[in-house]
Amino acid sequence: MTTAEALTLLPYEKTALPQHATTEAPLLLEVFEGKTLKRPPVWMMRQAGRYMHEYQAVRQHYSFLEICKTPEVAVEVTLQPLRAFGFDASIIFSDILIPLEAMGLDLSFTDSHGPAFANPLRTPSDVDAFHPTDVQESCGFLADALTMMRRELKGTGIALIGFAGAPWTLASYALEGKSWKTGQHTKALLLEDPQRLYTILQRITDMLIPYLCMQVDAGAEVLQLFDTWGGLVPTRYYQDFVMHYQNQVIAGVKAKHPHIPIVLFVKNSRGLLDVIGQSPADAISIDDLTSLSDARQILGASRILQGNLDSSFLFSQNETALVAEVHRLLAEGGDSHYIFNLGHGVLPKTPRSNVKLVVDTVKAWQAS
Repeated sequence: MTTAEALTLLPYEKTALPQHATTEAPLLLEVFEGKTLKRPPVWMMRQAGRYMHEYQAVRQHYSFLEICKTPEVAVEVTLQPLRAFGFDASIIFSDILIPLEAMGLDLSFTDSHGPAFANPLRTPSDVDAFHPTDVQESCGFLADALTMMRRELKGTGIALIGFAGAPWTLASYALEGKSWKTGQHTKALLLEDPQRLYTILQRITDMLIPYLCMQVDAGAEVLQLFDTWGGLVPTRYYQDFVMHYQNQVIAGVKAKHPHIPIVLFVKNSRGLLDVIGQSPADAISIDDLTSLSDARQILGASRILQGNLDSSFLFSQNETALVAEVHRLLAEGGDSHYIFNLGHGVLPKTPRSNVKLVVDTVKAWQAS
């Protein structure tokens, strides 16, 4: 049975996305064009995935990595939340660790423990063998998925987002071998052999620039750079080990695609926003620990902000309170320079009715 045939047998309705008669740009792109909108665009980090029964149906037939590496399946999973909730933007289904696997690390995923590398970078010889590869050859499946997805979105007014993990976060995964706990290997290397850490960060940076450019060439209209562990670096080291490489990635992509909007997300960024404000990124995504009003005061009235509903609030059984929280964020965000999102990703077992309630509330908002 082919992949296409298998997808037709999935036990849920695969409705068509709404088509728009207008030729206007997607709402998300209009934010970056500086337009004043009646309401902000809305999408959510991890908007596709484990909380959806449609995704669970796909997982009965494909592992997580198989979904990422099978373009037709990645597209189907990317489409699922668009059909269910009507988001204004779609982020391609993939994983930030794909480039590290392409660079030679043995990646696996389990539902209980998440991602892990069997051969983390622990010795100088490990680093010697760790190099960028040809992105089209090693990650071409992602380009194929983006091209297919762009065709699916034609005429819908839904923007297509590509993404990557930032160098510090990917270096941390490569050194720790799994999700960050204490960061002991990464932070120890920062002190005992910073040059080796610089080498790792630079090689990841050199991989990410063509990796993200490939995504734009394949149809991505916006890029997001995720620095999940960047906010856990002591401030005195942030410029050299985190921001320097973020900026390289952004500059490298902009050199080839000067007009592509880039969003930077740094988790746990409270206390770093004055530094993050120096980033050349077009928008800053704010986690739920920082108020949008404080972020606006630090980053400036004209800076595009994204965020930052607490993902845990989606578990609320009080719809009135949830709507009030969404309204509060919309009022803080304003009628321009703002993209509604979460402070991090949608959590497993999130009630999908609340996801729809949030999206519908944003869409019904009229900025005054």
